[in-house]
Amino acid sequence: MRRYETIVIVRPGAGETEFSSVSDKVTGTIEGFGGSIVRTDRWGLKKLAYPIKKETQGDFLYVEYAGLPDGVKEMERLIRIDDRVLKFMTVKTQDVFTPDAPKAEEPETSPAVADEEASE
Repeated sequence: MRRYETIVIVRPGAGETEFSSVSDKVTGTIEGFGGSIVRTDRWGLKKLAYPIKKETQGDFLYVEYAGLPDGVKEMERLIRIDDRVLKFMTVKTQDVFTPDAPKAEEPETSPAVADEEASE
């Protein structure tokens, strides 16, 4: 399995039940293909940098998970045809999923460097 992150922007007027329906669709598809959800976070209503489908705000959903490429393809297909979703983006963060491993963009600090920073 690989580790992925997906951000979904849902229409702001969709409502709480519609948002949870989109969230359940994303997590259910991943789990249905044998994946596991690491973290789900609702970022809330945010102003968009530019209008998307005539909307200036969007309700953001962040999902971090481990899954197979087929599950990601199916999840993206279902999101693509959903009218409640403005945009989405999926990023692969690890080729091989290892639980509790730091992400590739997070630099690791050695204990000696951490001790020097703490003493300053």
